[in-house]
Amino acid sequence: MPAYIVFTREKTLDQSELKTYGEKTPATLEGHEIKILAAYGRHVTLEGPEVEGVVIAEFPSVEEAQAWYNSPAYQEAAQHRFRGAVYHGLIVEGV
Repeated sequence: MPAYIVFTREKTLDQSELKTYGEKTPATLEGHEIKILAAYGRHVTLEGPEVEGVVIAEFPSVEEAQAWYNSPAYQEAAQHRFRGAVYHGLIVEGV
């Protein structure tokens, strides 16, 4: 069953750290079956506080999404995201 990682960027803290994250992330996708469905495009907030941006990525399963997220390559890149902005992230199983 497909699964989706959803990241929402709540607040930018350091643009240079986000730039580094953006440069490092593509290499983390190698060897993983992932499809980026949305990445910082136009969005409309329906409920809750406004966010700066949204990323949605599709994986074949929750386990494969977790494997990518927990991979050493992504975790190294993610350190720049953690320093660069406040994010909310989750994995949701599709139907």
